[in-house]
Amino acid sequence: MEGFKVCKSSETIETVTQKNSSLSLLAHGDGVEISMYELRSGVVTFLDTFSGGDLLEFYYIIEGTISCNYSEKEVNLGPGDYFYAHNLKSPVELKPQTDVRLLHVSSRPLFKYISNNMAVMKDILSKVEIKDSYTHGHGKRVRDVSLAIARKLGVPSEKQEVIAMGALFHDIGKIEIDDSILKKPSRLSKEEFEIIKLHPVTGCEMVKGNFLEETQDIIRHHHERLDGSGYPDGLKGSELSLEARIVAVADSFDAMTSKRPYREAMSCNEALQELKSKAGLLYDSKAVKALEECIDEGLI
Repeated sequence: MEGFKVCKSSETIETVTQKNSSLSLLAHGDGVEISMYELRSGVVTFLDTFSGGDLLEFYYIIEGTISCNYSEKEVNLGPGDYFYAHNLKSPVELKPQTDVRLLHVSSRPLFKYISNNMAVMKDILSKVEIKDSYTHGHGKRVRDVSLAIARKLGVPSEKQEVIAMGALFHDIGKIEIDDSILKKPSRLSKEEFEIIKLHPVTGCEMVKGNFLEETQDIIRHHHERLDGSGYPDGLKGSELSLEARIVAVADSFDAMTSKRPYREAMSCNEALQELKSKAGLLYDSKAVKALEECIDEGLI
């Protein structure tokens, strides 16, 4: 829009909101967009690469503190600080230490792309949360543990982003499972467990054709085991990607340390010992070792 325009703080062109973040388009013209980005404390997000040509993104911190992880460095920033990316080659992890508000300026119109992705994520997360609150919280914990393991193993940042999203949504296929099975207060029958075993395939299908498509391998294979005893495809050894092996360890660790209707939770040490006893047989030895180091260093 040409000319001069004055706006009040409550006025935006468009706003998309989800539980832990919001994005408001404030102004745009000649391909440039100015937005307000708000993130809740503890949310992990990524400043992503862009394949559509030249792109500059600028962020100015208005309120709160946020950490940026890039090139194996972590920098904490506060009000008045800023960062920008020009033709980014690999993703940068952003993690608010408090609730944070950032002014975002982009040299290309990205709002529709970002808002569409946020809408897809909001829809999936809301379905998961309504269906099973355990699965919702479990996904966030598995994401955090998976990222800690990935960093300890020196996984490239572009793969860390896929691991984070794949871990967060690894169980989304469970939203298609009947509540009588998913929330059963006792152990599942053999027939019921066969139905549960369908969720990786269902989840894999759910992310095809949207921005989560790169997470298909993790979602489909997080229940596979090195000896081929897992499901749904019975993959073993080198047939399993590193990303899937990392999430398998994190997923099992959180499941073991979480209380369920039919059993008590293991202690952190008990779960770790169980994983170590199966390292090299069911679980990736390096991922289990990295998990142990993360626990010892207080990273988890």
